Amino acid sequence: MTIVSSRGRRRIDEIGEESRRRILDAAEELFAERGFDRTSFVDISERSGISRGSIPWHFKNKDGLVMAVVERAIDRLMPPERYQSVPALAELFDDSAALVRSGNSALVFMILGEAISGTGAVRTQYQEFLARRRGGLELWLRAHRPASADPATASRQERASAAALNGALLGIHLQALVDPDAFDLDEALQSVAAMFDKNLADVWSTPPGVAPARRDAPKTGNGRDVRTD
Repeated sequence: MTIVSSRGRRRIDEIGEESRRRILDAAEELFAERGFDRTSFVDISERSGISRGSIPWHFKNKDGLVMAVVERAIDRLMPPERYQSVPALAELFDDSAALVRSGNSALVFMILGEAISGTGAVRTQYQEFLARRRGGLELWLRAHRPASADPATASRQERASAAALNGALLGIHLQALVDPDAFDLDEALQSVAAMFDKNLADVWSTPPGVAPARRDAPKTGNGRDVRTD
């Protein structure tokens, strides 16, 4: 029987982590340079210096590899703990701006078409990626929930608001990639943050599915909004 010391196991783990990092670094560079479809395991092996057979051992398949690349890029600039520690939504959006400017942020959208049209692993993995983004925003909202809020109502509203915020972030991100000179990225992100902050109380006070009262709408004698549009 061969006995491997704890020191030996740690060394093996370190080698495995180093191989994984080198594969991810090479894949991120090649996906950004050539695109997902034009990059092969052979290309990644040559760029990383890691044997081709090690790639599926770490990531199972190409779909798993590309999602690992995307998730690492997100976690590097917007780690999960940031969602709970950041005091203001505007500061959290600064992290999103850094992601857009990171150079390889197009990876977020690179597999979107396949995720929308497919039903296999890519779609499932992209769903998990979006769920993680929404979950982080829910954590931020929950950390700022007032003690007086009804937990059940607040939880549902936080889920809906996180989806809306994530959609806004992804939409601005996409526009900045496709048409970067059409608007100022920081101003667009801060505008969304300011609008949301202004109406933050409605997240917990308005039941899900009910539109908040228009603050600027004139009132009738019974207190109802008068619609002029």
